[in-house]
Amino acid sequence: MVTVAPLPAGALLSRYADQSGCYTDCFTTELAHNVTFPAYVTAFYTTALFRLERLILRLTLRRPSSDADAAALAIGTADTFAAWSVEDRGANQLLLCDLAGRTRSWLMTAPGNTPDTTQLWFGSAVVARSDGSGLGPPFTLLLGFHKL
Repeated sequence: MVTVAPLPAGALLSRYADQSGCYTDCFTTELAHNVTFPAYVTAFYTTALFRLERLILRLTLRRPSSDADAAALAIGTADTFAAWSVEDRGANQLLLCDLAGRTRSWLMTAPGNTPDTTQLWFGSAVVARSDGSGLGPPFTLLLGFHKL
């Protein structure tokens, strides 16, 4: 089961949770087996939902990406993927920034609460506009869909 959670200590996404006017979210789930960080990132960005998003990005922004590109991002041999670039990376987490610099995507793994389990974390941020006027209408309207 996926639950809403506060950001864990040391989360790369924390820098946006503390910024005025930014939207951040954090979700977590625990799996009853060990999952490597590269396997998690690859699986996350190759789901049907993200394949659809990648298709839309390829058609609208001419930013193609493949499952192999997701795997390269996951193991650290690529710093760009579709419409994102790596803003920061750790051994067990990744923070991506979109082309416009307005959204962030964050993934992290940690040992679970019992042996042989893995805690998966994921979250996002929408950065306030540089003029200080908040998120702006497009992002505000899409937040409901994003949360779903």
